[in-house]
Amino acid sequence: MNPRLFAVLLALSSWTTLADAVPYLPKSDGQVLERLPFKPNDPVARELSQLRAALRRDPRNLEVAVTLANRYYGMVGEEGDPRYLGYAQAALAPWWDLPMPPVDVQVLRASIRQFRHDFAGAVEDLGQVLERDPRNARALALRAIIHIVQARYSQARIDCQVLRGAGSALVGFGCESMVDGMTGKAVPAYAALNTTVGRSVDVAPPDMLWIQIRLAELAQRQGRDDLAESHFRQAMDLGIPDTFLLAAYADLLLDKKRYPEVVTLLKDKARSDVLLLRLVFAERALGLPTAKERETALAARYAASQLRGESVHQQEEARFELVVRNDAKKALALAQENWKVQREPRDARIFLEAALAARDAAAAQPVLQWLEESGIEDAYLLDLGRQLKGVR
Repeated sequence: MNPRLFAVLLALSSWTTLADAVPYLPKSDGQVLERLPFKPNDPVARELSQLRAALRRDPRNLEVAVTLANRYYGMVGEEGDPRYLGYAQAALAPWWDLPMPPVDVQVLRASIRQFRHDFAGAVEDLGQVLERDPRNARALALRAIIHIVQARYSQARIDCQVLRGAGSALVGFGCESMVDGMTGKAVPAYAALNTTVGRSVDVAPPDMLWIQIRLAELAQRQGRDDLAESHFRQAMDLGIPDTFLLAAYADLLLDKKRYPEVVTLLKDKARSDVLLLRLVFAERALGLPTAKERETALAARYAASQLRGESVHQQEEARFELVVRNDAKKALALAQENWKVQREPRDARIFLEAALAARDAAAAQPVLQWLEESGIEDAYLLDLGRQLKGVR
């Protein structure tokens, strides 16, 4: 797979609930902005240092700027730290505000916009890219994922099908399997994707990571949690850092009440708000002395996000309010706002859980309608829907 296409898929696998990161311009080249979490002589640190130096020498060098921005963008998925989005945008500053920048810049701009929940802006960018380059695999992959996130499944399927011929056939097949998994075809989608992967030769580790996560999701949709865990573990064994993988696997462990395993998995990952939330859940369940401190830190991060007028945390914050603060009404309000933008199973889950806790079946009607219209087979979501229908 084209490594830049994989960077999109890897980062898009991560929850789009990262805080907005505004580019910051230092007062001098010698100013230290932050000590990034790299070991001495780390090849990534060396690469970034060389790219930054090259860009300082020639800020309008498009190739260097795009390479550096791509590297930062990929690190968002690896580290779960939203500040890299700001660094990526800063690298693209000379072209950022152009109505129609170079194709690579416009795809990156769309990628950053979707992380900030500017889905309309991202889709507009991608539409312009695909008008100029109809088989741009990266733009097709990104637009397909945005369509899936917003429950536009027929449009997503079209992009996935074009992607099969334009980029990686295996990734395009996996993309279409994601659509099938949302629309009542999880069983055949899992079987077909699993068979296709088994027959594929020399699948690159990054490709395999992405496919194993898709297979885990399809298995979960069928209620086959043991099988899902097997796929998560196969993905983990590849040794590729990915915030989404850690969060999704942690969620499965939390559902199974395997809290010590969550702590072991995430104890060194608190830089990411997404992973810190799951660590808070596990440590609270175990009554660990660090739980309260982490809970306070996460609450402060959410409060800071609200002061900045951001809304990208709503789904995760709804979970925090429901599970940690036991505030069903606030959780429901956050879930309702989040549903206006994101309509994935995880968004439906917190919406239904909060509505059930608040005993407000009427509020959950948009999700109940989505359950019926999509044909999704998620047993847990369907059970929540049945419980809500009995609420008076």
